[in-house]
Amino acid sequence: MSLNKKSVDDFNAKGRRVLVRCDFNVPLKDGVITDETRIVAALPTIKKLINDGAKVILCSHLGKVKEGPNEKESLAPVAKRLSEKLGKEVVFVADYNVTGEAATAAVNAMNEGDVVLLQNTRFRGKEETKPQDAGEAFAKELADLADDYVCDAFGSAHRAHASVAVVTKYITEKGGVNAVGYLMQKEIDFLGNAVENPVRPFVAILGGAKVADKLNVINNLLEKCDTLIIGGGMAFTFLKAKGYEIGNSLVDDEKLDYCKEMMAKADSLGKQLLLPIDTTIAAGFPDPIDAEIEVSVVDADKIPADKEGLDIGPKTAELYADAVKNAKTVVWNGPMGVFENPTLAKGTIAVAKALAETDATTIIGGGDSAAACNQLGFADKMSHISTGGGASLEFLEGKELPGVYAADDK
Repeated sequence: MSLNKKSVDDFNAKGRRVLVRCDFNVPLKDGVITDETRIVAALPTIKKLINDGAKVILCSHLGKVKEGPNEKESLAPVAKRLSEKLGKEVVFVADYNVTGEAATAAVNAMNEGDVVLLQNTRFRGKEETKPQDAGEAFAKELADLADDYVCDAFGSAHRAHASVAVVTKYITEKGGVNAVGYLMQKEIDFLGNAVENPVRPFVAILGGAKVADKLNVINNLLEKCDTLIIGGGMAFTFLKAKGYEIGNSLVDDEKLDYCKEMMAKADSLGKQLLLPIDTTIAAGFPDPIDAEIEVSVVDADKIPADKEGLDIGPKTAELYADAVKNAKTVVWNGPMGVFENPTLAKGTIAVAKALAETDATTIIGGGDSAAACNQLGFADKMSHISTGGGASLEFLEGKELPGVYAADDK
């Protein structure tokens, strides 16, 4: 995949209508935004275009929209917050049709530097469907509103949706530019290049619950990294594949052969594959998740049959921290244990602390590891925290992301 894409710095937007696909999929409670990280992340690109004298048309999805268009998933609260952040009115097109007459009228009335926000793209109902359904028509209508297109929604870049990838075809047809925004550029620079041309030693850390979620990531990273560290629930399938007793720990029995293959692959490639050497165990999963829980630590091959491993142990934490010390590039995706519980967060904290203290370029691959870094107070110590869970995983798998691929090459 060519990662050398045109960005907002590579074309003159003055007087042009520029459609920007953002990721405003923010959490809402009773119509109030509870976390505005994604809005703040979009500001540099929007401000750049305003300053250049573009007519800035913003679009995004919000939520899953399972019950059809509804006010609870309207982007109205985002328009309000954006207006405050930008210090200027963001005209909101509340029309559930997204690209109808109201949108056309709002865009026609724009002056240079004005900002319009369209309604939730998923209200059209065809945003996610295959292009040959009405997704193609919707993409064309979006392109009809604009001269150029900028994708700044990395969290959606792994989906070939109408407003993410299909729209670029029609922008190209009218001679417009398809570029990436600053947020997308940062993801490409860090995540894409970390995997394609890492500064070595390159250490990858994978955690989280299931092996199945990370099959291709494990396979791809083994070829790219020097050391692969496995933690979290997925480690127990590897331990069982080694012949260890894992008690009631999470396991994916269908993936035992795959784990054996990966361990053999690491050996044949001369790569280091690190697995837990001790485990924090309990009688069962905490309920609720942050409830007090009685734990003990045992060697990884000595988990009692009636107990469950819920975090890496202190010796493993030390081993993993040690492996990170001399790294030059570290990519981390997935926690080491049930980090939402204070007693079971120690392994994840130890890894986050090791990353915070290293001189390496540290890249956190979205999802739970990003949440853990934010929650545990290590976010500002990392080189880059990805804004997309699924998208960052697919990047780490070496897949071509539709939202990146669709942008024009430089």
